[in-house]
Amino acid sequence: MAKSRSGVFKKEASELLNRFNASLPFDKKLYHEDIKGSIAHAKMLGKQGILTIKETDAIIDGLKKILFEIESGKFGFAIEDEDIHMAIEKRLGEIAGEEISGRLHTARSRNDQVATDFKLYVQNSLLELAQLTKEFIKTLLGVAKNHTKTLLPGMTHLQHAQPVNFAFHLLAYMYMFKRDIERMQSSYERNNYSPLGSAAFAGTPYPIDRQRSAEKLGFTAPMSNAMDGVSDRDFALEILFNISVLMTHISRLAEELVLWSSIEFGFITLSDEYSTGSSIMPQKKNPDVPELLRGKTGRVYGNLVGLLTVLKGLPLAYNKDMQEDKEGVFDSVETAQISLRIINETIKTMHVNRENMQKACKKGHLSATDLADYLVTHCGIPFREAHFITGKAVAKADELGVDISQMSYLELQKIESKIGKDVEKYISLEASMNARTSKGGTAESATAEQLIEIAEWLKKIKS
Repeated sequence: MAKSRSGVFKKEASELLNRFNASLPFDKKLYHEDIKGSIAHAKMLGKQGILTIKETDAIIDGLKKILFEIESGKFGFAIEDEDIHMAIEKRLGEIAGEEISGRLHTARSRNDQVATDFKLYVQNSLLELAQLTKEFIKTLLGVAKNHTKTLLPGMTHLQHAQPVNFAFHLLAYMYMFKRDIERMQSSYERNNYSPLGSAAFAGTPYPIDRQRSAEKLGFTAPMSNAMDGVSDRDFALEILFNISVLMTHISRLAEELVLWSSIEFGFITLSDEYSTGSSIMPQKKNPDVPELLRGKTGRVYGNLVGLLTVLKGLPLAYNKDMQEDKEGVFDSVETAQISLRIINETIKTMHVNRENMQKACKKGHLSATDLADYLVTHCGIPFREAHFITGKAVAKADELGVDISQMSYLELQKIESKIGKDVEKYISLEASMNARTSKGGTAESATAEQLIEIAEWLKKIKS
């Protein structure tokens, strides 16, 4: 039976210590990475002549059998095994014999074994999250293509400001999620170096080939410093940060979904599939999905701050505190995965109420800036004076009970005689939106350029 306690101990560990010290209840999630890492290590030891061919084959066959047992639900996990690494090693001893199984740990410590397993999990999770985010951008792109002419009020300070099109608004989120993918890709490349072979923290006297085992596991190369290899958790912090930013973006969109689906806005209608009801008010249709997304964002922030706090005072190299690095990462990864999946389906199935968006644009005098620009460019009036005149026009519109975009040139001439009949085409909501042709603007032409840019970028990134 594999033991983590050496012969120096005269007494067995207490049951209380076993329960307090054990990480098996959560790190058993790493079984696939642990077996993959052990197979790569065994093959390298065999290639280097540290293990015989017979020993190497027996170890690999045993590990493959254990993988099957775990995935088929036949593997017996026991809390006294402490962690997934010891659980697998003990079972390997039962299959291949303790003498052969014990040779697998040659030139390896649990320190570099744990770091390798965890890093493999994080690297794979980055790829999965990037793919889910890519699929979500595709959904947003599909919705946006149908709404380049759909006007809605653009806001600052949550107040009506200028008219934009709905595609333009969704594109702002697409660019946020684009950066999320780029951060994940950057983290993957920066951290794709193997800790395996660092041993406890100082390397090993055995003639191992760390480059070979690194390549077998999909890493670019081994980490250059063994002490850094076992103590580094930057990769864990980075994925937690990346997820926190990703969830910030999801939460901002979720907040808008809550607002837009309210009776006051009525811009969208969420599908019944992704809405809930009230236990007492039969008329209610609650936006629980976006509300939960907002709440889960706080949860992943906590995981990031938690790990930062664990690591901030640790001396080199490995310390048992670092056992606290995994649960928060597992939780954040799973939270981000389901969040991306459900917001993707929520957006896919929602109905966009174009008429309500258009109607809302006729409140708040969204084209007031366009009148000021008209006074500057067509009437030769300095902007500060034009700003003042436009303010008077807004006051008059309020008096008449209309939006400034609905005022006739005759009414505007009473405020400023230089205004001509052509002013009406400049202050219409459509004209106001389409006037903003600068790169990145909301005009249909500028929006079309952004849609093409996102579509082309999606084609280039790896699936």
